[in-house]
Amino acid sequence: MAAPIAKSNLVMLKNAFKYVGLRGISTSRPASAQLTVRDALNSAIDEEMERDERVFILGEEVAQYDGAYKISRGLWKKYGDKRVIDTPITEMGFAGIATGAAMAGLRPICEFMTWNFSMQAIDHVINSAAKTFYMSAGMVNVPIVFRGPNGAAAGVAAQHSQCFGAWYSHCPGLKVIAPYSAEDAKGLLKAAIRDPDPVVCLENEIMYGTAFDVSDEVLSKDFILPIGKAKIERAGKHITLVAFSRAVATCLDAAKELSTIGIEAEVINLRSLRPLDFDTVMESVKKTNHLVSVEHGWPQSGVGAEIVSRMVEGPGFYHLDAPPVRVTGADIPMPYAKTLEDHSLPQGKDVVRVVKKLLNVQ
Repeated sequence: MAAPIAKSNLVMLKNAFKYVGLRGISTSRPASAQLTVRDALNSAIDEEMERDERVFILGEEVAQYDGAYKISRGLWKKYGDKRVIDTPITEMGFAGIATGAAMAGLRPICEFMTWNFSMQAIDHVINSAAKTFYMSAGMVNVPIVFRGPNGAAAGVAAQHSQCFGAWYSHCPGLKVIAPYSAEDAKGLLKAAIRDPDPVVCLENEIMYGTAFDVSDEVLSKDFILPIGKAKIERAGKHITLVAFSRAVATCLDAAKELSTIGIEAEVINLRSLRPLDFDTVMESVKKTNHLVSVEHGWPQSGVGAEIVSRMVEGPGFYHLDAPPVRVTGADIPMPYAKTLEDHSLPQGKDVVRVVKKLLNVQ
């Protein structure tokens, strides 16, 4: 027989239930989930391989080693040797195999350990993948994704640090995406894998481990972002900051600092470099009347040069109260020394300085 409950304990229980009743059950919205860019890319590939058996991934160390940056983690164990393929160190060879497979009806994901190595394979990316649909009079699609880390990382010097955004977005026949956040990475990569044309996906190694708050929609297997549509990351009314990939973070840092002195900057994340969503840039400039483009690549013939040219050559010119300005990486090969490397890439303080000058703020 159970021991009787003491009167004092009953009083405590009664008060406790009374408190719970008054407090009620929390109906506040749960905090957003967090997702790293690395996991977003991994889940995008996994979901699309599960959805379509024609999708496969190949590249150096993508299988048993789970990828140099662990983007393909767990995929070899799940899908096996036929769909997750380790290749020799020969970019020209496996990019050619992947392009041929795409022409034959498969949907390969070709991983470059870094886009700097894609120069070994650029003939297949440009002459084979990008031009075949046109040269076949629309009879042969090449549904392939070329992906990997792009731009400066940290301490890897000149041969491993350049941005290929301007290089590949220069070429008709390619679509070029440059994700910044986990949302970008998942939605854009899934769209790229489903696209009937070749897509270049320019990721950033430094961003792989960065976690972002994401909604349930982003975590859904049905989540896709349209290629060619920018996103306004921060609304503002005084100046427009346009960037892609890691440079979006540079702009957001600058915008945060500028807000402390009463300057509200609108930050646009391009997401795609080809097609380029110039309409979003134009609508922002109509409101702010000032434009700054920020990128980590070199200045000559860069993405910023294209944006500024379109703005001053067209009707956007009449909405500007001052000349548009580009903030870019230094026009030199990337130094190895960390101090020099830091000075070779635009920082938030550089953007702040340019904005103040443009708006005549001391």
